[in-house]
Amino acid sequence: MDDVGCAGIMVADIICGPMDALPEEGQLLALDSLPATAGGCASNVAINLGKQGIAADAVGCLGSDPAAQVVVNELHKFGVGTKHIRYVDKYPTSQTVILLVRGQDRRFIHVFGANKALTISQIDRDWLAGLKVLYLGGLFVLPGIDMDELRDLLQFCREKGVKTVLDVVIPHQQKGMNGLERVLPYVDYFVPNDDEAQNLTGLSEPLEQARTLQQCGADTVIITRGSGGTLALHGHDLWQADAFKVDTIDPSGGGDGFSAGIVMGILRGWDMPQMLTYGGILGASATLGLGTTAGVFTAVQVEQFLATHQLTISHETLI
Repeated sequence: MDDVGCAGIMVADIICGPMDALPEEGQLLALDSLPATAGGCASNVAINLGKQGIAADAVGCLGSDPAAQVVVNELHKFGVGTKHIRYVDKYPTSQTVILLVRGQDRRFIHVFGANKALTISQIDRDWLAGLKVLYLGGLFVLPGIDMDELRDLLQFCREKGVKTVLDVVIPHQQKGMNGLERVLPYVDYFVPNDDEAQNLTGLSEPLEQARTLQQCGADTVIITRGSGGTLALHGHDLWQADAFKVDTIDPSGGGDGFSAGIVMGILRGWDMPQMLTYGGILGASATLGLGTTAGVFTAVQVEQFLATHQLTISHETLI
């Protein structure tokens, strides 16, 4: 039986770089390779869990094209189930070209493609009821997801004892909650980054962001801040964790690596410091290789890393 369902965006990534600069108009820039691999929140988290020895199944939509096989082959490589993936003729497989320039933030060229076709009805409830955790990643760039239908699905999960983890991808121009307040009361762990939380709440301070999202109903809010670490709020308990220092090559998969660590913690029944530590390690290791999952540590590598690294985590009770 699968322990985890990972639903959401699925992408074939094409990685360009790292390079010292983008080519000028009319210029040819030679690279050693242009690797193609699986990407997107659902694929990334499922693969990262596979590296920890966790049985995961991916739920999403791909096109009927060669790019879909790139994604499926990578999922199978790490033991991820693909029987809940739907292949559509109307759209091509979603693809992202990731441009990596040394010393600069990432640039993306993206085709939304088949992710437009994912709907809540695709998630089989009989299968869902047997899971321990449902992760949904990429909300707000999944136009087929109806918020009321998502609320009903999350409510079903709560009734069946299936823990839920929700992540978002927010288009740059989008501001406000846009219906998220209807689903948060049924979300166990909400894991946006600080930029996403600012777009949702209009607030710039992570603690105030977390308070607002908690007031909207989320049981636990964990806000990632890149090299600034993480902040977690559950009830009146606040934890703040530093980030592990590593030599970053490609930061693309850091957030999904962290989310996989949170799912791992839920499955293992860990306390919040343990969750933040494991999430921090997987998130940091995701940045050590090209692409979103190549660098992510296995469970054995996590133990080896922990033997020589420690994460500073503070806790306080808010009044």
